[in-house]
Amino acid sequence: MAKRKRQQVVATEAPSATEQTQNKKAKAAPAATKKTTKSTGSANRSWQPETLQIIAGSYDQVLHGITASLHSSAGCQFADTFLFNAHSSAIRCVAVSPVSAKIPGQTQKVLLATGSTDERIHVYNLSAHPPPQDKKSRELLAKVAPRPILENPKNREVGTLLHHASTVTALRFPTRAKLLSASEDSTIAVTRSRDWSVLSTVKAPIPKAFGRPSGDTAPFGGTPSGVNDFSIHPSMKLMISVSKGERCMRLWNLVTGKKAGVLSFTRDMLVQAGEGKHSSGEGRRVIWGSADGADEFAVSFERDVIAFGMDSVPKCRVMPFKTKIHQIAYVSLGSVEDDNGEETQGESVMAVSTEDGRVLFFSTKTDDLVEQERESEDEKKLPLAKFLGQVGGKEAGVTSRIKEFAVLRSNLNTGLLYVAAAGSDGKVRVWNVTDGELRAGSGKEMGELAGVYETHNRITCLAAFVMVPRPDDAEDSEEEIDDEEDVDGSDDSEEESE
Repeated sequence: MAKRKRQQVVATEAPSATEQTQNKKAKAAPAATKKTTKSTGSANRSWQPETLQIIAGSYDQVLHGITASLHSSAGCQFADTFLFNAHSSAIRCVAVSPVSAKIPGQTQKVLLATGSTDERIHVYNLSAHPPPQDKKSRELLAKVAPRPILENPKNREVGTLLHHASTVTALRFPTRAKLLSASEDSTIAVTRSRDWSVLSTVKAPIPKAFGRPSGDTAPFGGTPSGVNDFSIHPSMKLMISVSKGERCMRLWNLVTGKKAGVLSFTRDMLVQAGEGKHSSGEGRRVIWGSADGADEFAVSFERDVIAFGMDSVPKCRVMPFKTKIHQIAYVSLGSVEDDNGEETQGESVMAVSTEDGRVLFFSTKTDDLVEQERESEDEKKLPLAKFLGQVGGKEAGVTSRIKEFAVLRSNLNTGLLYVAAAGSDGKVRVWNVTDGELRAGSGKEMGELAGVYETHNRITCLAAFVMVPRPDDAEDSEEEIDDEEDVDGSDDSEEESE
C-alpha cells in the first residue's frame, strides 16, 4: 500500500471542491423537504432523535459526507461533514465497515473505502458518533458556505491501496478486519485492515471472445471482462461472483481461495428474465439473503431478478414491471411475538432500485409466490415474487433513476427502518419505513419522506450507517487506526490461507 500524506477529512480542508460546487450551481440546497408521500402510520408515532452518516460518490470525483438528523423538533436536518476531490476520475463504489466494538474510555469508529476508475482504493477512518454541536464553530463555518457544516476532526484519511490494475467495481467489509474488492482486471482481493496487506487474490477467468463487442465495452479484438459484483455468505466461507461476458455465476471457497463451482444460466431462465437474443445474459448484481428460514441468493440482470434456493435451482422471478434495475438488497425485518408470547425470528424481504426512481419491496417466501399463466402444459414459467410496496416514484415526485440505496435499522426506535437513496439527479433522499408496513404488503406507496439533500453532483454510489451516541467517558485518541480493528478477524491464519 502506498501511503499518502495523512490529513483530516473535514469540510474546511476542501475549499476548492466547495467553491467548485458552488460555482457550478449557485443555488443553495433546498430546506429539508417535508412529507410528500402518503404515510401509513409511521408519522403518527413519536420517534427518538437519531443521526445517519451518509457517504455519496459521484462522476465528478467528489466524495460527499452528509449527516441527517432525524426526528428532531426542526424535522430532518442535513449537514456537510466532509466534501473533497477523492479520486482523479469517477468514483464507482463505496463501502463502510461495521462500527468498532465498545471499549471503555474510547470512541468508536468506522472504516470507509472508495473505489474508482483510476484503479485506486482510498481508505478513511470515520467517527461513529454525531459531530459535536459547537455553536461558535457552526457560526464561523456558516460564513463560508450556504449550507450547514458540522466538521469532525476524527474523520481522517488512512491511505491508498494500489493492488488492482483496472477499474474497481465493488467493495465489501464483511467484518472490520477484512476488505474485499473486485475489479475489471478479473480479480477479487482480500485485504487485512490491520496492516492493509493483501492476504489472497481470487482470479476469475477471462471469457473467450465471441461475436464483436459493441461500443467501448472492450478493446479492439478483445472481449468484455471483469467482475461485476460479488457477495459473501454470512458464514464467511463461501462467495458468489458474476462477471462481464459470462452467462453464469461462480462459487468460491474463501478458506482456500479456490473455485467451488460454476452455475450456468439456462436459456429458458434468461428468456424469462428478459435477456433476449441480443442481450449479454450476464449477472449485474448478486446478493445472499434468506426466506422461509433458509438461506437463498439472488442475481439481478438488466431488467429482472432471479432468486435461487440453496440447491441452486431458480425459485422465482421478482420484477413485474418493465424497467431497468440498478441495485438489489435483502432487508431483515424485526422479530415478532407469536400467540404464546415467544419471539420468532423475523423474515426478510427484497428491495430493488429502478430506473424510474423507485425502491420496490418484494417477498420471496414460498407461500407468497404467484404462479404465472402458461400457454401450454409443457411450458415452464417461474412464479413471481409478491410485490409489497414502494417508496419514491413518479407520484412522489421522483423521476430520476435510483443509482444506489442503503436500508438501515434504527438503534433507538423498535420496528423502524431508514431508506437512504441516491438519485442520478444529484439528490439524496431519506424515507422512514416500518416493519409493520412491509409485513402488511399493501402493494402501494409506504413510509414517509423525511428529507431531501441536493449535492449538485451526479451521484454514482452510496453507503450509510446509523451513528451511535458518544460515551460520556470517551477520551479522544490521536491514533488514526486502533489496534482493536482486528478484534473480529483474529482467525486470519485460518481463513484466506492462500
